Amino acid sequence: MTSIMTNTSAMAALQTLRTIDMNMSQTQNAISSGFRVNTASDNAAYWSIATTMRSDNKALSTVGDALGLAAAKTDTAYTGLTSSISVIDEIKAKLVAAREPGVDKTKINSEITELKSQLTSISKSASFSGENWLYNTTGTAGTKEMVGSFTRDTTGNVSVNTLKFNSANSILVDTGTAAQGQLTKDITVNQPIANSTGTTTATYFLIDAKSTTSASGTEVKLTTGTSDQNIEGMISAVDKMLTNITSVASTLGATSTRIQLQNSFVADLQDVIGKGVGRLVDADMNQESTKLKALQTQQQLGIQSLSIANSAGQNIMSLFR
Repeated sequence: MTSIMTNTSAMAALQTLRTIDMNMSQTQNAISSGFRVNTASDNAAYWSIATTMRSDNKALSTVGDALGLAAAKTDTAYTGLTSSISVIDEIKAKLVAAREPGVDKTKINSEITELKSQLTSISKSASFSGENWLYNTTGTAGTKEMVGSFTRDTTGNVSVNTLKFNSANSILVDTGTAAQGQLTKDITVNQPIANSTGTTTATYFLIDAKSTTSASGTEVKLTTGTSDQNIEGMISAVDKMLTNITSVASTLGATSTRIQLQNSFVADLQDVIGKGVGRLVDADMNQESTKLKALQTQQQLGIQSLSIANSAGQNIMSLFR
């Protein structure tokens, strides 16, 4: 039946054309934005996951920056410790030289004094971003925390984990409390007794930092009257300091290595998360371009179909001529 009141063919063609236009709009949006899931209306589940993971990736980026800062701090302290170890080696060698009969101990002491000044300078200079793990003036140098990771558990709870280093162990010079500095605190050793095979205990410290609470032992310092036994005690004390600082440097080096490994892991994790999000929401441009071409053809055919359906009413007019 042909009706001039209801053009069913035109209605069918129009509905098809609307569907084609809607699909074309979605395809064009995917091509222009690069995302097949760009809003929650596209796919609520994928959009939610992608939004959450992008947020986590930004947090991981900040973690990477924090790890870079942590690496700089640990490297600064480690460099200061290794430089100090070299200087303490020199002091130890000078003390051994002072044990030689007939040497000028006051000249050797002048060299030792300069080396001690160098140790103080190294300790003061080993500062990064306002933190110094080798030189302390007030209070107690506590545990340093460095952001290490950002995690989300299966229930959606997030947490920030930290890497820790106890800088109280790495302080070389403490002007507040001498006992807190590796070079300003008392070191008790056994030294020989003159004209005897026995030994006695003696206490020495290397640097007099004029601390508020000073050390009670004897400063490692040479005079013309310094006995051979005292020199040997000083050598033992300096050797103990060297052992302690070497152990701290080893711990700090391990911490630095861990930071570098964690930094590499965070960078890799960011890449993996980025790829995962891309698989969920990125548009396949080859597929979308092919789809757009097909939709454009369908649109042209739909327009022609609608035009034919609309011309049916005009054909009826010919029946009344």
